[in-house]
Amino acid sequence: MSRFIKRVYVVYVLLIILVIRIIGRIIFLQYFYDVETTDYDIAFRQEEIEANRGSILARDGRALSTSVPYFQIRMDCVLPADDLFNSQIDNLAKELSRFFGDKSARAYKSEIIKARRNGRRYEALGNRLVDYSEMMEIKSFPIFNKGSLKGGIITQQKNRRIRPFGTLASRTIGFINSNGVGVGVEGSYDFYLKGITGKQTVRKMLGGEWVPVNLDDAIPPQDGFDIKTTIDVDIQEAAENALRDQLSLSDEFEGGTAIVMEVKTGAIRAIANMKKGRHGTFDESYNYAIGHATEPGSTFKLATLTALIEDGFVTLDTPVDAEDGDWKYSTATYHDVTRGGYGEITMKEAFEKSSNVAFAKMAVEHYTGKERRFVDRIMNMKITEKFNLDIMGEARAVIYEPGDDMWSKVSLPSMAIGYQSLLTPLHTLAFYNAIANNGTMMRPYFIEKVEKDGITKLEFKPRQVSGSICSSSTIEQLKSALRGVVEEGTGKIINDSRYPISGKTGTARIAFDGRYVDAAGNRKHQASFAGFFPSDKPEYSAIVVLYSVKTKGNFYGGSWAAPVFKNIADKIYAYSTGWNEPIKRPKVIPSENIPVLAGNIAETSQILSFLPVEKKQDNINTSTWTTKETTPKVTGMGLKDALYILENKGYSVKHSGRGVVVSQQIHQSTRGGKKIIEIKLEPDHETKCTYTRY
Repeated sequence: MSRFIKRVYVVYVLLIILVIRIIGRIIFLQYFYDVETTDYDIAFRQEEIEANRGSILARDGRALSTSVPYFQIRMDCVLPADDLFNSQIDNLAKELSRFFGDKSARAYKSEIIKARRNGRRYEALGNRLVDYSEMMEIKSFPIFNKGSLKGGIITQQKNRRIRPFGTLASRTIGFINSNGVGVGVEGSYDFYLKGITGKQTVRKMLGGEWVPVNLDDAIPPQDGFDIKTTIDVDIQEAAENALRDQLSLSDEFEGGTAIVMEVKTGAIRAIANMKKGRHGTFDESYNYAIGHATEPGSTFKLATLTALIEDGFVTLDTPVDAEDGDWKYSTATYHDVTRGGYGEITMKEAFEKSSNVAFAKMAVEHYTGKERRFVDRIMNMKITEKFNLDIMGEARAVIYEPGDDMWSKVSLPSMAIGYQSLLTPLHTLAFYNAIANNGTMMRPYFIEKVEKDGITKLEFKPRQVSGSICSSSTIEQLKSALRGVVEEGTGKIINDSRYPISGKTGTARIAFDGRYVDAAGNRKHQASFAGFFPSDKPEYSAIVVLYSVKTKGNFYGGSWAAPVFKNIADKIYAYSTGWNEPIKRPKVIPSENIPVLAGNIAETSQILSFLPVEKKQDNINTSTWTTKETTPKVTGMGLKDALYILENKGYSVKHSGRGVVVSQQIHQSTRGGKKIIEIKLEPDHETKCTYTRY
């Protein structure tokens, strides 16, 4: 009995051990074992079908970036009947060799015959993808011209992204890299653009290729949406060309940006960025416009002037002593460009001349002990507003405040002239645009609509950032000051009698390696011009900012940035037909100003009938001709008419003098039987006309 129990125990223990091993194996296979599989172990699988990516459009609907279908050419080498294949394979091989040019006709023939022998039904042909027109040409080749069901041709579509306008607005349009990370509109609106991929079942064929099966059961892809931007192609081209042309004038430029905004809406009509590359060429590799915050320099004086006027401390006529061009305050000395300074001037003149001394002094005089009030006033202008732009990469604008680590004794006067703050060009432009828009700041935006097949699915309308950044009376003074800069001040170089421009120049040092000047005396600068036009009824605002490399030279907004602004404005002016009254033709041209030489009365009268001339008959010299006359009268005519008439009547003509014919005299015939007429010409002093050209 005990022996039996021992055997039971042994069996029981063995069963427990077996169960534990089984459970352990299950756990191992479930959680720890990595099942290695390859494509060769699977006969079928699910594969995604690429959706057509939506287009990025300009404001007028022209494509800035779009997907174009290209095709991989393949062949079901087994499908063609023997008689068709054997009779036409040589011709097909010749056509493929001629078209692709990558191998001989003999090589193509050998490749296709081998694939047919091995039962390959998805053989890739050619060394590249082809476009639609090329695909249609290939379909006309021998064997292939029998179609996919008899000729065995297979075309597999693959989409490629192209830009019809080349590099135009390339940074704004953006891209998606191989890792799926994007920038610009392509990156920010990838969700809408990419569409929804489809799915299909594919089967593994000989040679490792995967061929779609059960196409009726495939889930088709849904194409992406189109994104219509605010970009105006003509204005964008003008901005890029003007910026590139200016940057090419000096090796001391690092790069630059130009932005054009529609005043009433805040729509960005152009945004150009140029950065010098390794080989000295400029491309849009960096977005200065929205991603580069620096100390703005003298363009910030508009904000300082706004604060001073709005707080009731000054008007444009308030006098200020700019001294001899140097003013020391605490540990800093403020300088003006003009040697000897400006002395006693008004605030308007100080703004026009961009006097650092005047603005630093006025800030200290009125805001010492009230620095917080000055900073709050600046902040209330929404100059540091976060716009939450349609595209990624917006840098943060910063105004330093009392109590910050960066605040010091000289922060107030330094901020007043454009330092101790960080602004992107777009932030500065939005502020200037608000002045042009009578105080209403608009949110800059790049996208107008999301569309599908021309139907609007989502629309973005203009949006205000603030009701008004200051009072209407202050706005009027600011507009006058900005116009004065171009009429009499640092922006005078771009004043134009055809249409008025308002704006402000700016020059600022750029800190690098924690300082403004290195041990060798090199500095980095930015030159800028911000403004709007036409001054009386602003349609567009714009800003141009140019950045220098390290240099010992000086850069000024008036001489470097303002001309770029002007070139852009000129192009827009040329496109804008409504800015000026059309030239009107006078209703009546005084008869005394229309001298008419002698000639055929009927023809002359017919021509004059199309002109707004009163008393037409009084303008006609009655010395005319008729073909019935034996000797035509040509007095009063020009030489060309006289020669034409006389020589057609068979005369040989001799002439002297210039002007109109005053006399004619017939001489004896020549040996050839022609009569000789001698004519004399003199200037016609009555009509002040010597002769008529035709």
